[in-house]
Amino acid sequence: MKSVIVVGAGIWGTSLALRLAETGWRVTLVEQYAPGHVHQASAGETRLLRCSHGSDDWYARMAWRAREGWLRLGERAGEELYTETGMMWFAQREDGWESVSAQVLKNLDIPHERLDPEEAGRRFPGFGGDDLAFVLWEPNAGVLRARRATQVTARLARAAGVTFVRARAEPYEKGTGVVADGEVLTADRVVWACGAWLPGLFDLKLDLKLEVTRQDTLHFGVPREWTSPPLPAFCDYELSAYGHGDLDGMGMKVTSDAEGEPYDVETGSRQVLPRSEELARDYLRRRFPSLLGAPVVFSQVCQYTLTKDAEWIIAEAADGVWLLGGDSGHGFKHAPALAEHVADILDGVREVEPRFGLHERTAARGLRTSGETAPSGG
Repeated sequence: MKSVIVVGAGIWGTSLALRLAETGWRVTLVEQYAPGHVHQASAGETRLLRCSHGSDDWYARMAWRAREGWLRLGERAGEELYTETGMMWFAQREDGWESVSAQVLKNLDIPHERLDPEEAGRRFPGFGGDDLAFVLWEPNAGVLRARRATQVTARLARAAGVTFVRARAEPYEKGTGVVADGEVLTADRVVWACGAWLPGLFDLKLDLKLEVTRQDTLHFGVPREWTSPPLPAFCDYELSAYGHGDLDGMGMKVTSDAEGEPYDVETGSRQVLPRSEELARDYLRRRFPSLLGAPVVFSQVCQYTLTKDAEWIIAEAADGVWLLGGDSGHGFKHAPALAEHVADILDGVREVEPRFGLHERTAARGLRTSGETAPSGG
């Protein structure tokens, strides 16, 4: 039986471990904390699932496949991990990012619709869209319960035979293995899917040029009539903002997607910055003015692990040693489909896409929902 060690029990690591275990691998999953712990990017309460990615059709196809994976996973778990609220993209220009995205969705037969701002206002109370050219509507997009989904995927992985090892892992220099709290574990393959810890473990050797940034999220209290059913998710590419309606009583999420300041994942404060609330309220003033005075009912500090071009890293760093990282703030939603993709690579039935290699990256925008600023370092 082929063996693999996966390091990191975030959504990428747990999804890959589950997929490999169910396809005949002996899997060990090493994690220093519990799945869904507060330091993980995967511990954010919610993440969005959308297929629009500008001109890029690879990620659009991946997200559409991942949607099916999330629905199946929820059925297996007996709970709703993904709520298909639909998503509105607020387009300020006729020929901008949203228009390019719509063409890709059309080419891939992914459902979408072009709405005028007045129609969008009827679907989203209190909406201010006088400055918009149109609204791109993705009816099958929605909201993932991220932290819960990570915990559920870990539970299913354990049930599938994955061995969990609670330890802090470091690279093993003498072969395909890891040093877990001083103990050497070996396997045929090792996959480092350890998120914000990846640059600290490999930057000196490989110069990954990954940057970890803090991203503050805020949820605002909304009128009761806005809570059932949940209002749509939304993205404002030009203004680098996104969010969704009230889900599970947590309030309406309004978050800036502009790159945050550098962040230490282990020692950084988990209290949101006053400036983050100011930015969120500035956005409410522009798009949802009736909520300008709404109270903050929940807040959370997440982190992004950014590559310059927002493309991921899927690369063999040494014989049998793989790096899986650089989610760049748009990786969570893809996890079920990405796990299948990476499992095929490890099985030798799929080649690695050159775009994910350990090469010099050129700063680019378009994959994330942040149109206002390019990735840090660019």
